[in-house]
Amino acid sequence: VQLQASGGGLVQPRGSLRLSCTVSGITLDNYSIGWFRQAPGKEREWVATISSTDGSTYYTDSVKNRFTISGDNAKNTVYLQLNSLEHEDAAVYYCAAVNGLWLRTSTIKSPLQYELWGQGTLVTVSS
Repeated sequence: VQLQASGGGLVQPRGSLRLSCTVSGITLDNYSIGWFRQAPGKEREWVATISSTDGSTYYTDSVKNRFTISGDNAKNTVYLQLNSLEHEDAAVYYCAAVNGLWLRTSTIKSPLQYELWGQGTLVTVSS
């Protein structure tokens, strides 16, 4: 089983990036995918999740209306579109998976909810 995050890079404030999380060994039909981020000196923070059971999407308040999570089951890939980036969005972004049957909205923000993790991809926001 592998989760491969990619798409990070250097972007100017108010710019955009699209992150990808490609999974192997599991399918997006059965696994919900979440994105987390961790800035230097800070705890890992939940960003967004897409549910495998019904495609529902969930976002932390600070990224609502700026970030969009979506999935392409045929490509086994989940995307996180980052728009209107701010300095505060700079971090290493991680994708994580949890069996869709076990996803609970009450604990969706907790890293402990997720059983599989990919390596991170770095997003730098700088002019």
